[in-house]
Amino acid sequence: MTLELVSVHKSFGSKRVVDDLNLTIPKGEVFGFLGPNGAGKTTTMRMILDIIRPDSGQITWQGKSVSLETARVFGYLPEERGLYPKMAVADQLRFFARLRGLSASAAEKQINYWCERFQLGELVTKKANELSKGNQQKVQFILAILHNPELLILDEPFSGLDPVNVELLKAAFHDIASSGKTILFSSHRMEHVEELCNSLCIIDKGIVVAKGPVGTVKAHTGRQIIHLSTTGSLAFLTEFPVDMSQARSARNGQRTGEPEEVQEIEFDLPPGIDPQAILRSAMAQGEVKRFEIGAPSLNEVFITLVGGQQK
Repeated sequence: MTLELVSVHKSFGSKRVVDDLNLTIPKGEVFGFLGPNGAGKTTTMRMILDIIRPDSGQITWQGKSVSLETARVFGYLPEERGLYPKMAVADQLRFFARLRGLSASAAEKQINYWCERFQLGELVTKKANELSKGNQQKVQFILAILHNPELLILDEPFSGLDPVNVELLKAAFHDIASSGKTILFSSHRMEHVEELCNSLCIIDKGIVVAKGPVGTVKAHTGRQIIHLSTTGSLAFLTEFPVDMSQARSARNGQRTGEPEEVQEIEFDLPPGIDPQAILRSAMAQGEVKRFEIGAPSLNEVFITLVGGQQK
């Protein structure tokens, strides 16, 4: 079961919102769909759901053009709240489960399972507008998955969740994906994307600026990051030269059993510089506790590629 978008374009008036978008998302993939505000993410999700239609191009699920019929096996969590404010949570869950075709008994089984898993307890008896933002988000997530969808589309699913509930949602992600379902989600929390996703796509102004496995996208900028912890002076770094204005440093003080203060710094490896030369110079200044070379974080890559327009 594959979701495929081929040469998809969408404009509203004179504004091109999605421009020649090509994506292939295999079955069982957890796929991150990233971009700054106004990049075209929500518009793309709504086209996949056949809520709006592309101006040109094709979107298919299992080889068939998406339609309201194919969307019946999709689950969708919009970024905007979509609950009936004056209706009890339990009644809303039953109502939407029946709309999705579940029998009364199957609906109760699914509702009980997910409400217990997300620790809603007696909150299901309350009206939606009496719940906190985080609990409303959990209810909306449950609404999206009650019918066991083959494709789950989530727009900012971690919005409003505290750290405990973030972990509950991440565990649900793993279980849903391991059952062979496909998840497409957008988020501005890059650490969640980096942890959960197999692959991702970054779009800006409707155009793809990077896509592929997470490791490939992180290497997209060509940058390498040095992580250095040392008891010696860092003044030698200006000789290479390292751009100290962009470096991230910390002075950790003396650790137990260590006679000297340890300094930590992260910086971009300057073009054409051998990292071993930096290591040798660091060792000449003092004891090196850590020296690692790696790709920048996904957050850094995102900011580099889209010009710091993050939400």
